[in-house]
Amino acid sequence: MKGLILSGGKGTRLRPLTHTSAKQLIPVANKPILFYGLEAMREAGITRVGIIVADTKEEIISHVGDGSAWGLEVTYIDQSEPLGLAHAVLTAEDYLKDDDLFVMYLGDNIIKEGFKSLVDEFLQNRPNAQILLAHVHDPERFGVAELSNGRVVRLIEKPQVPPSGLALVGVYMFDHNIFTAAKSIKPSARGELEITDAIQFLIDEGYVVDPHVINGWWKDTGKLEDLLEANRILLDDLETRIDGSVDERSRIIGKVIVEKEATVVNSTIRGPAIIGEGSIIENAYVGPFTSVYYNSLISHSEIEHSMVLENVKLCNIPVRIEDSLLGKNVEIIKSDAKPKAYRFMLGDNSMVGLV
Repeated sequence: MKGLILSGGKGTRLRPLTHTSAKQLIPVANKPILFYGLEAMREAGITRVGIIVADTKEEIISHVGDGSAWGLEVTYIDQSEPLGLAHAVLTAEDYLKDDDLFVMYLGDNIIKEGFKSLVDEFLQNRPNAQILLAHVHDPERFGVAELSNGRVVRLIEKPQVPPSGLALVGVYMFDHNIFTAAKSIKPSARGELEITDAIQFLIDEGYVVDPHVINGWWKDTGKLEDLLEANRILLDDLETRIDGSVDERSRIIGKVIVEKEATVVNSTIRGPAIIGEGSIIENAYVGPFTSVYYNSLISHSEIEHSMVLENVKLCNIPVRIEDSLLGKNVEIIKSDAKPKAYRFMLGDNSMVGLV
């Protein structure tokens, strides 16, 4: 049984970060999102994984390599354009066709408990497809399932009037019949081959599609609010570990990780929080549910419930920063130079709040 991870999307909802980086590599709790999927594959006993890639291929390859860090054998599969999940399945057909079963995982999703038990269930029951569902409060953002007597009767992609609150989670299990289904459907109104249409084809043709409603935590990290929630949930699982330097004037409160070569000077860090390798926190406050990636500097400033990516400088900010995502190489620095003014260099779709 092989795995297929989709990492070719453009991440338009997370611009400007994704103008220059793969959304699947944004670090949640200081670990790239894609790595959670690779770990879940390994834990489910899957060792051969294909990764669908597009414009950000080289960046993904530089982070994942051959997959040996996870005990995996990784193959990269180029998708010419992001033309839908069913199109991605067809793109990977040559890689997958020698195995009757495979798991497809959306690379920007996180399932906290993984999916080993669900793979075991799929292998035992051997339906033609197994879909994961979760109760959500905004089903119009997702593919939505309608069930009758525990069976899937209808799937709709991003419906204006959802028939239920059950959204498709970004993990699917298929046998070879999904290739026939994907070749039998037409592009949707948005010009994509929808996986919901392909699964609906299986249902209409009498194939067995089993639903499984998960009760654990799952998140599609497509928006800022979703990333911050994922960061909060995963940071809360931390156990305190101090591998870097913390001076005697600093206070570490709650569950906090200070990675090697990180330095904390005359500062308070209230967990859950993580300070990445090579980062410096001086005369500062880092509040709960904050992750600081590597080689960043927070000086004479306060921040909480936020994500700070690599090589960020945050200096002399007079008000606390919260509910924020600071992309790599961002600098926010208060200067006393005259004349006083705000000076910005912002990418497309940036958002700035001033007080």
